[in-house]
Amino acid sequence: MQPRLYKYINIAIATVWIVNGLFCKVCNLVPRHQLIVARILGAPHAQLFTRTIGFLEVLMAVWILSSIKPRWCALAQIILVATMNIIEFIAVPDLLLFGRINIVIAALFIFLIYWNQYRLHRSKPSY
Repeated sequence: MQPRLYKYINIAIATVWIVNGLFCKVCNLVPRHQLIVARILGAPHAQLFTRTIGFLEVLMAVWILSSIKPRWCALAQIILVATMNIIEFIAVPDLLLFGRINIVIAALFIFLIYWNQYRLHRSKPSY
């Protein structure tokens, strides 16, 4: 059961990255993301930065699904999600879907990534 659960959770985590990267940012189906980037990084290149971030998020999903260096991947995700959400919490809480409560959702996502990779998946570490 554990290997199957690990796989399903990995797919769910990758799906979060794909939805947020491809649909919300690259396809700009959620313009709020570009507003967040504009406020943090500046308006002149917000569209380019938003699409680049979205493309990188899709690459993160590919990395997750590839199972290459999964612990490094989990660590990268944890650092990125924490960093992005702390910056947004401080700089643009008014543009976040749930305002400052987003930080709680991010913390739960970080916990899921950690638990799935470092607790549920007890294979030999591949650093």
